[in-house]
Amino acid sequence: MTITDLAPRSADTSAPLLPALAGRWSPRAFDPEAVVDETKLASALEAARWSPSANNSQPWRFIVARRGTPAFDSIVANLMGFNQAWAGSASVLVVAAAEVVDAEGTERRWAAYDLGQAVAHLTIQAHHDGLHTHQMGGFDADGLRAAFDLDERFLPISVTAIGLLGDADALPEPLRARELAPRTRRPLEDVVVVNA
Repeated sequence: MTITDLAPRSADTSAPLLPALAGRWSPRAFDPEAVVDETKLASALEAARWSPSANNSQPWRFIVARRGTPAFDSIVANLMGFNQAWAGSASVLVVAAAEVVDAEGTERRWAAYDLGQAVAHLTIQAHHDGLHTHQMGGFDADGLRAAFDLDERFLPISVTAIGLLGDADALPEPLRARELAPRTRRPLEDVVVVNA
């Protein structure tokens, strides 16, 4: 049984949102047999490519690995903790790296921020196209850098799982309980510290 059979996943927002934003959530239960449509994957990556960046520097690089490939296995091997328990069921894993220093050696202070925008665009496009994503920070950055021979100026920031929803009952506890829990966020008044 997929999670959407059990509970609505659309956010209960205090102001109107675009449907793709209100409906976006981060499952851990992915269908281990599903193959992501290549056109939809390309659209998600294209959305990332067209996201804004400081001075149009585009300081993002992506390692895209499909389940069943050595690259996918290398990413899974470098995941930490509970991430290894579920992420291998995703159809695709994407390592997002920020170019924190340019080719001339100049620091790019905004690179991680810009990369975050690119990944956010990727996730919203993917959700719009019927895919699901889950971003992870629990991984060995040095291990990924070594596995993919990334230059020192590129810093792995996140790994995103992409795929179709699977069976929440296939998750181990406590991940299953977290998957089935209602979606919550802090109230808007708690995150907007000044609204003059």
